[in-house]
Amino acid sequence: MAYEFVLTETQGPVGIVRINRPRVRNALNDQTIAELVDALEAFDRERGIGCMILTGDDRAFAAGADIAQMAEAGAIDVLDDDRFARWARFRAIKKPVIAAVAGYALGGGCELALMCDLIIASESAQFGQPEVRIGIIPGAGGTQRWTRSAGKVRAMEAVLTGEPIRAVDAERIGLINRVVPDGAHLEEALRIATVIAQRPPLAVRLGKEAVNQALETSLAAGLDYERKLFYLLFASEDKREGMRAFLEKRPARFQGR
Repeated sequence: MAYEFVLTETQGPVGIVRINRPRVRNALNDQTIAELVDALEAFDRERGIGCMILTGDDRAFAAGADIAQMAEAGAIDVLDDDRFARWARFRAIKKPVIAAVAGYALGGGCELALMCDLIIASESAQFGQPEVRIGIIPGAGGTQRWTRSAGKVRAMEAVLTGEPIRAVDAERIGLINRVVPDGAHLEEALRIATVIAQRPPLAVRLGKEAVNQALETSLAAGLDYERKLFYLLFASEDKREGMRAFLEKRPARFQGR
């Protein structure tokens, strides 16, 4: 499909979605969010795609929400708009999504990156929640995902000061997966996405589901959930193929069944 603010392409089994509003550093207005979610959902449905990458450009992954769109809005306006329903659709995507980040990932842009399953960042990338500077707080998960990834004290500092942190510090505190030289973020994300896309699709899907469930339940409930998914995969053709290929010392041919 053709979008106004999003570009899409495929590289083998990897679908790439690029936010394309360079004049406003990829600020996230409602249309941009709707388009990028729609594009990711389309790749999620495509059988030949095993993993997706979400990226921006060298100046910004996404520099935040579109403030011009929110400046005159009141409480009832934002309640009726229900923009967060679009973010909820992102959470329902089954295949892994990797954020490839260069430049700014601030405000809603940082929250968007944190919604992805892995984050690869260029050295010069910056992550932060500057909402407090304009009289609000993060509303798309920033307070929650920072806390779960980096801990309470790091989340407090990010939310209450509004100051960004460098990619190397984001990696050190566990907010992102890894830092690569400037200009190499998309290449590294594509390398990892290709590896994931070559794995058995059902195991990847249920592995993602199990890890995400760990954030929602007690350890005992999480272990029970994991075990049931483990048992379920023993009914798949990919399990039989993977184990036969291992024993026969040959590459496996996974079908997603």
